Order: sequence, then structure tokens, then C-alpha cells
Amino acid sequence: MNEHTPEQGQADDDILHSRLVEDYEAAAAHEAARPSLGAQLRRHAPLLLALGVSVVSVAALALHPPFYAVPRGEVALRTNALTGGVTQARDGSLFRLPGLHEIRTLPQQDRSYQPGAFARADGPAPLQSVEGLSLGLTLTLRWGVDQTRLPQLARSLPDNIERELIDPILQGVIYRQIASHTVREIFSTQRAEIQQALETELRKKLLADGIVLHSVQIGNVDLPHEYREGLEKLLAEGLATEKMRYTLEQQEKKVKQTELEAAADKIRRETAAEAAAREQVIAAKAQEEAMKHVLPFKQRQVEQRQLEAEAERVARVRMAEGAAQARGIEAEGEARAREKLADAEAYRQGRLGKVSLEQMSAEGALLSRHPLLIQKAMADKLSDKVQVIIAPPPADGGFIGKTLLGGKTETVAKAREAQEEQTEGNN
Repeated sequence: MNEHTPEQGQADDDILHSRLVEDYEAAAAHEAARPSLGAQLRRHAPLLLALGVSVVSVAALALHPPFYAVPRGEVALRTNALTGGVTQARDGSLFRLPGLHEIRTLPQQDRSYQPGAFARADGPAPLQSVEGLSLGLTLTLRWGVDQTRLPQLARSLPDNIERELIDPILQGVIYRQIASHTVREIFSTQRAEIQQALETELRKKLLADGIVLHSVQIGNVDLPHEYREGLEKLLAEGLATEKMRYTLEQQEKKVKQTELEAAADKIRRETAAEAAAREQVIAAKAQEEAMKHVLPFKQRQVEQRQLEAEAERVARVRMAEGAAQARGIEAEGEARAREKLADAEAYRQGRLGKVSLEQMSAEGALLSRHPLLIQKAMADKLSDKVQVIIAPPPADGGFIGKTLLGGKTETVAKAREAQEEQTEGNN
């Protein structure tokens, strides 16, 4: 580790001091070379003035913008401080020059107001009935600004219309109106009349100040707890009495209705009986008048039916005669046909007998000449599979097959002769 001697420390201080002196002299020389502050300000005065004016203008525009955006549902009224003219704007933006123009907004749509000072019986300013009982009343007022008087109202209406204008007028009217009625009238029996009276009087007074009152609604009636219970019991008894009276009236009306219905039913039955009797009389007269026309018509119908029956009888007799003649002719023709058929059958039977007799004579003659045919016929009847050859015995007593083998031509000739003879005998 190096150690500093006092001589070395003194040398370092001298060096530092010399550097500081040099820096100070250089700064003094630089300041002497620069112009003075006053000269610089005089030279840049126009630029600084313009910059200051710009800054002030920007700040004024930021704090007080020249365009006012009209809120939704409201109408903006711009008043000129010099001329007193009023310009309306219901939407968009409205140009405003600070110091020259003043803008006031008024509601364009209806609004509702519910005062709370006398809403409760134990509130700060309860209402008093004619009995001196404190009570609270909930009111709802629907109001709007008279749109035809906006230029005048922009200067005359207060900032808080409900608190500074509507509320004082309402209190002056409602305290006087409620003080002239009993609690029962306010609570139940005359609530609609009180509401109508309040609405009529308030509408007149508010319209003079440019406020249009559309409706007044009475809501809850706040009474002291004990009095409310007693009033509810009294009202319940009154309702029960009214219900009983209504029930009795209804029963009386039912009795009267029954009597009227019975009388009406009696009159209805009498009227129906009279109508039925008149209908029967009219029907009898109509039937009598009809019979005057029906009897001749019936008589003509009877005559017509008699003529039709006579014509039908004559037609049936003629048809029967024609049918009998046709059957006689048919029987005669059938008899003649049967007679001819019988003659034809007799002739046929005679011819068949003759033919059979001749055939039997020919067969007898053939069998007489050829007795072996009987044996062949018997052999044919025994079986169709047996083949029989008939050959006469030779006259010389030789071999029986000689006639079949050697004398075939002669045998055939004889057979033909025999067949021809049979044919001639049949003829």
C-alpha cells in the first residue's frame, strides 16, 4: 500500500487550484464574448409575444371549448349577451363564444318528481289532517317544460327546477288540501277526489311559470302505527258492513229477478199458447180453403185412376187372348213337329231293323261258310295280345301251313270275295 507524504499532498492541491483558475478564466472570457440578456430579449420579443398569445388561446380553448354538445333528450338555448337573441338546438353541437354566448339546457322529455319532505309521518315536514294527525304521503308528479315558451323560459327558470320552483308550489298546495280532509278520506274514501283537486290546482300554478303538469299520482299514505291499526280495523268492519249490505241487496235483487223471471215465463207461456191457438185457427182456415181446391182434384184423380184401371184391364185381356192364341199356335206346331219326329224315328227304326236283319243274315251266312270266325272272335275277346291266324284245312289233308305259305294269293282272293259278298248282303 502506497503512503502519501505531506509534500505530495501540497503538490496535488496546487495542481487542482491551477485547474480551477483556468476554468474560471475560460468561463469569464466566454461570458464576455456573449451579448447581454436584455439585448437578447429585445431581439426575440415579437416571437415570445406570439408564443404567449398562442399558449393563452390554447388554454382558453381547453378550458372553454367553443362547441357545446347538446345532451340527448334535452334542448340547448344559446343567448347572445349583446343582442339578447336566443337560438335553439335539439341535437348535434352548438357554437359558443366565451364571454358572448350563454347556453342553458332544458329537458325536452317528461320527467318524474317525488318529493321526500312529507313522505313519512315521522319525517321532517309531515302533513296534518283535519283532526291534527300527522301523516305522510308519497306523491309522483310527471312534468315537462312548455316547448312553446323556451326562449322566455331560458332566462326565467331556475337552475334546479324541481327544488326551487315545483317543490315550493307543491308544498303551498298540498298542505292546504290535506288539512281540509280527514284521515279516512285521505286513506280510502276520497283519495281519487283529493288527487284530482291537487292535479287541477298544481297544473294552473305551474303552467304560469312554464311547467306543464301531466299527472299527479298518490301512492302510499303513511300513518302512525297505532292509528293505522285502528283505521285498518275500522275499514275492515266497514268493508264487512258494506259486504253484508251488498249481500242483502244482491239477495233482494235475486228475489226480484226470480219474480220477474216467473212473470216473464207466465207471459211467455200465455203468448205461446195464444200464438199456438192462432196458428191452429189459421191452419184450419188454410186447410178448409185448400180442401176446396183439393176435393175436385182428388175426384179427378179417382176418375183418372178408374180410367187407367179399365184401360189396364182391357190391355191385360187382349194380352191374355194374344198369349192364348200364341200358345195354341205353339202347341199345334209342337204337335206337328213331334209327329214328324215320331214318323222319322219309326222310319229310322225300320231301316235300322232291316239293316240289322240283313247284317245278321250276312253274318250267319258268313259263319256258315267260315265256322272258324267264331273261334277268332272268342280269341279276340279273351285278350288283345293274342294273335290268331285262321286258315281252313287243306282239302287234300296236307300240312295246314301250306295254304298260308304257298296258297297266299288264293286265300287273299277268297277273303276279298267273302268281304264283297258281305257288303252286297248289307246293301
